[in-house]
Formats: sequence, C-alpha cells, structure tokens
Amino acid sequence: MLAVLPSLVAYAPIAPKGVTRASAPVMMAKSESIPFLDQPPALDGSMAGDIGFDPLLLSNVVPLQWAREAELKHARICMLATAGWVSVDLGFRVPLAPDVGSLQAHDAAVERGPMMLLFVVLATIETFAGIPKVFQLLNDPDAAKGGDYKFDPLGFSDSKNIKELQEKELANGRLAMMAFSGIVTQSVLTGGGWPYTYNGVADLVPPVACSLAPVAGGCVTGV
Repeated sequence: MLAVLPSLVAYAPIAPKGVTRASAPVMMAKSESIPFLDQPPALDGSMAGDIGFDPLLLSNVVPLQWAREAELKHARICMLATAGWVSVDLGFRVPLAPDVGSLQAHDAAVERGPMMLLFVVLATIETFAGIPKVFQLLNDPDAAKGGDYKFDPLGFSDSKNIKELQEKELANGRLAMMAFSGIVTQSVLTGGGWPYTYNGVADLVPPVACSLAPVAGGCVTGV
C-alpha cells in the first residue's frame, strides 16, 4: 500500500503558482424576527428579549448594555404612563393634581405648580440613580446588567425564573411604548377621553352603536 502512494502523489493536480483554492462560502445565520436579513453579530440570543431585531445594525455601534438600559427605562416609564393616562381619563385624581383630563394635564400642571414638584422628584432620581448607572455600564465590565437596580422588595425573582420575568417585562414594556404612542395620538386627534375614538364605545362595539341608533335593515355609527 505504501509503495503505491508515490505514484498517486505524482498524478495529483497541482494548482498554478499564485492561485489559491476558493474556500466554501460561509452562510450567515438569519435574524429570528426578520428572516430575510442576517442576524446582527452582537445579538446572539443570550440576552433576555433578544430576537435579533436590529435592521439598522445599531448594535454594531452602540454598547449593548447601554441600549438595554435605555430600552428598559423607556419601557417602565411607558407602562406607568399608559396606566396613569387612562386612569386619569376614567376619573382618578391625586392630591394637588388639576381636575382635567390627561391631554390637558401637562399645561394645567405647569400653570398651577405641581409640575415643578414632579420635575424635582424625577431629576433627583435621575441624578443619583440613572446617570451613575450609565457611567457604570460604560466603564465597568463587571457592572450589573442594564436596567438591573436590584429592586425586588417582594422577592418575586430567583435564579430559576429571572430570565422568564425579564422576558415578560420586556414584552409588556415594548407593548406599552407602542400603546402610549397610540393613546396620545388618538387623544389629540379625537380631543376626547377614553376609549379615544370619535364616537366613544360605539366605535369599538358595533352592537352598542346599533342600540343607540337603530334603523331599518342596519344601524348608524356616526362614522
């Protein structure tokens, strides 16, 4: 067998000098959320809520933990804002707050003074918690993950369910960011309160519209 090897080598094709063989093409993994785009290199699925959605590839230029900090901050604010906006339009009021709807509340609070108190409280929180957290994320490789302030007074999380809870917070927070944008837009367009349509509940529940304005062979919704 060994005696045959020299003859086999003699007939092996030799590539011309300066020519290298092309390697097989490497297929890039596809994004889970946008299957026709390549998966962003920084989004490897290890972070909670990571489904590969980054069509502008911002994760290539923005520190990932800083982006997560910003996302969670806006998500948490919008979850509170959505609940607060709707509850005020349904009649809930807090002490010192002007007795107006959510759409007019900002201007009324500025004119009467409560907005300054709110500004001071939020500025204090941001100065002593938010800004130091950002500097920590950008400069300390051992810093806690973006959005993690170790705030869990009721002890809901543990090592077994922490990622599941993070996924739920992100899912609800992302939905709240979209919802709050829609609520404010509808409030401005319709000029009314909940449910932020031109004709109230009648626009959401057709039978209600029919009971309000029955006609032969159908109903009138006012649209």
